[in-house]
Amino acid sequence: MTTAMELRSYAAPAGALADRVILVTGAGGGLGSALSLACAALGARIVLCGRRVAPLERVYDAIVAAGGPRPSIAPLDLERADASHYDALAEGVRNEFGRLDGLVHAAARPGERSPIEHHDVVNWLRVMHVNVNAPFILTRALLPLLRLSQDASVLFVTCAASLRGRAYAGADAASRFALEGLMQVLSEETAGSTDIRVNSIDPGPMRTPLRRAAYPGEDPAAIPEPREVLAPFLCLLGPAGRGITGRRVEAR
Repeated sequence: MTTAMELRSYAAPAGALADRVILVTGAGGGLGSALSLACAALGARIVLCGRRVAPLERVYDAIVAAGGPRPSIAPLDLERADASHYDALAEGVRNEFGRLDGLVHAAARPGERSPIEHHDVVNWLRVMHVNVNAPFILTRALLPLLRLSQDASVLFVTCAASLRGRAYAGADAASRFALEGLMQVLSEETAGSTDIRVNSIDPGPMRTPLRRAAYPGEDPAAIPEPREVLAPFLCLLGPAGRGITGRRVEAR
């Protein structure tokens, strides 16, 4: 059994993800953009999925400038998308690639730090929708394409709040617990009968704009950049991750 330490220290060989089609949500954000660049550098064809087009275009340009396979841009607002948007995304991936080898749920909406007694109801619903409902709907829409892959991987990005609820963590913690449950259910349903493996990864604190906004007094130099925590992602998205499913992995 591959250990957590082996996943953290994994060094992907050149071409490890060659010709794999990988869709990354939140691809314009800190973790999503770093992961998209790293996967493309290993040969993957990336579907850049996110709410705003401009950040996706910057990642697109960076991948092309680095000599990676030309990616695709798939705008999707997880908070407002309806069934037709998910169907259109799945159809677009099917028409362009014919299958999907990897799906990474890196998009998330941070919750407010507030006691349950005072938590805003509308904000709670938004966080739960973006962090739980949307990954469920997107995964459901893309499962037929994942089944067409001979070695598919689904990764949910989680955090420490998924292990133990803490005061004032509110919808953020609740949504992470639910996402872990979704991962476990899906991994059980796909194990043995499909070529799909399903896991979650906790990258830990990262030096991102969202982190700076949440912890303005924190020293950024003490927090790793997203590119420093990618080893488990690259392992689980590639052939080195075969046979690993239903696990929660800590990147550090």
